This record gives sequence, structure tokens and C-alpha cells, in this order.
Amino acid sequence: MIINHPLLGPRDSSEFYHLGDATLINRPDPDAADAAEQFYEYVYIRDDPAGEYRELWYHEQGDRSWLVVTRNTLTHEISSVELARDVARRQGK
Repeated sequence: MIINHPLLGPRDSSEFYHLGDATLINRPDPDAADAAEQFYEYVYIRDDPAGEYRELWYHEQGDRSWLVVTRNTLTHEISSVELARDVARRQGK
């Protein structure tokens, strides 16, 4: 599978480390009243969808950037690749 890195261009997926669900960018507030419950769900509760899914990928054998890759889990077709820092900034994190 080829990942089209936003800064470096097309790269083989073997250069990357796959972390999982891109919602991990949205870390819970440790000071919230229900922080323990929020962190439990953050760490242990995951979706496993069939179809389009946003994932975090780390460019371990390259520039060490984090990417948000949107791909179809059935066909592995990638529809978008963004720097995770840009996604987090848009979300105000």
C-alpha cells in the first residue's frame, strides 16, 4: 500500500507504524469530573468499521511525522492523507 505523504510524496506503508483510530488525537481532559471513565473509553473502546476510516500512521522510517490517513478498510483505497498536527489544530487541540 502506498501512502502519499503530504510533504514527501508517495511512500510505501512499510515505512510507517500504524497506531489505529485517529480519534486518539482527542485526548480526554484529565481534570474532568468523569476523567477516569473518559480515559477508560479513550484507551479500551474502539470501533472496527468496515469501510471508510480515519487512522493515525507514524512515519517511523522517514521524517517522524504523524499522519491522519483516511482509507477504506475493505479495499485499502486511501482517499486522503493529512499531517496530524494540522488536523489537531483545526480541532483546537
